[in-house]
Amino acid sequence: MTDRLPSGSDRVDAILGGGLPLNGIALVMGSPGTGKTILAQQYLFHNASAERPALYLSTVSEPLEKILRYGQALDYFDATALGTSVIYEDLGRTLNENGLPGVLARITELIKHKPPGLIVIDSFKALQDYTTGVQAYRRFLHELAGRLSAMPITSLWIGEYDADDPTDAPEFAVADAILALSTDRTSERGMRVLQVLKLRGSGFLAGKHTYRLSSQGLDAFPRLADPIDLDAYSDTAERTSSGVPALDVMLSDGYWRGASTLVAGPSGVGKTLLALHFLYAGAQRGEIGVIATFQENPTQLDRMLRGFSWSVKEPGIELMYRSPVDLYLDEWVYDFLDTVQRTRANRVVIDSLGDLRAAATGDEIRFREYVYSLLQRCARTNISVIMTLEVPDLFGVTRLSEYGISHLSDNVVLLQFLRGESELKRAITVLKTRGSSHDQHLRQFNISSDGISIGEQFATEQSLL
Repeated sequence: MTDRLPSGSDRVDAILGGGLPLNGIALVMGSPGTGKTILAQQYLFHNASAERPALYLSTVSEPLEKILRYGQALDYFDATALGTSVIYEDLGRTLNENGLPGVLARITELIKHKPPGLIVIDSFKALQDYTTGVQAYRRFLHELAGRLSAMPITSLWIGEYDADDPTDAPEFAVADAILALSTDRTSERGMRVLQVLKLRGSGFLAGKHTYRLSSQGLDAFPRLADPIDLDAYSDTAERTSSGVPALDVMLSDGYWRGASTLVAGPSGVGKTLLALHFLYAGAQRGEIGVIATFQENPTQLDRMLRGFSWSVKEPGIELMYRSPVDLYLDEWVYDFLDTVQRTRANRVVIDSLGDLRAAATGDEIRFREYVYSLLQRCARTNISVIMTLEVPDLFGVTRLSEYGISHLSDNVVLLQFLRGESELKRAITVLKTRGSSHDQHLRQFNISSDGISIGEQFATEQSLL
């Protein structure tokens, strides 16, 4: 978009409705270490040119030499651009000797000498300490904003502001856009969060968006909240096999194409195995499948698969293993969607929802929104989804989910243990099939080297306890 300033990251620009307002003033706030300087330099190098250079002005919060030293570790830092398309200058001495009037005069001189397309002032908040009073500071802001706005220059003002500053600091009223970078902490886990607090004359994605910092800069993961679009769904009568013939019969000829299925049960009952039956049955038909797992690493998974004459390297099967340690729900979702799109998968398995819920750091509403949006995106492209969920009850399962995921699923299959006379028995029940009839009986199933085999229904006197 010609009226927007891109960041160099498509997902950051998506949060901002296309980018920052061109030729406006944007304020980036956050505590030390949140990545403000990294984001500012990302804008700097992405938009600088010899005709319209980018100007980076440091004040007194961090020495210019330190900014440059750490900046050189970033992938987008281009040393050949220094002095031509990217210009760094330290305003610290000017500020110490001549105060705000000196800073205003120096900035005016710089933009007149060679008008920049982008100017960064870091730290802008440090300028407050050099004012002689509130009125003098407001006059400085008014004059600076007026001189910058009179020319086609986009400004980034960087500062260590906290959550209370936007209601008090006068620069927030001057800014056309306000971005807040912060870290949300739950127990021992920290999650970096970007929020758009203001974007004058433009729409943007509201809410908290997580982000990561790396040598490539700031990469954001927009909050996944899909709106309802009834025209985007296709009406298909096609059924897909679960990979277990007897379960297909219980489901009245398998799952609907594009349906979501929750397989719930206690630890060790066979949830992952039942989901893999579905995936490998699809692979035999030439359908691509993705295993998105947190439970087993590739070595453990391959060892388990070999016991059933399967292989993690089988054509048409893509393994997406991620450690549940330091996992961002938002980052994982976009990684998952990219994997599904790249492989053109028809069937996917998510093993398990409990790990995704932990990545939501206790935000149950956020977790539910993400699962809903993820399932809707898959449904619109007729991708069938199997999700596993571990329940706390080993015998006599009394509840499936404390956060409403079973209501979002088209099918719910419950696996549980029953106490026999001298051994544990496994039982399978189809609790729900949306838009279809199903067998509601409790049936015994066994696990062998051939996988899962389902037998007859239990007698009515069989106790669940």
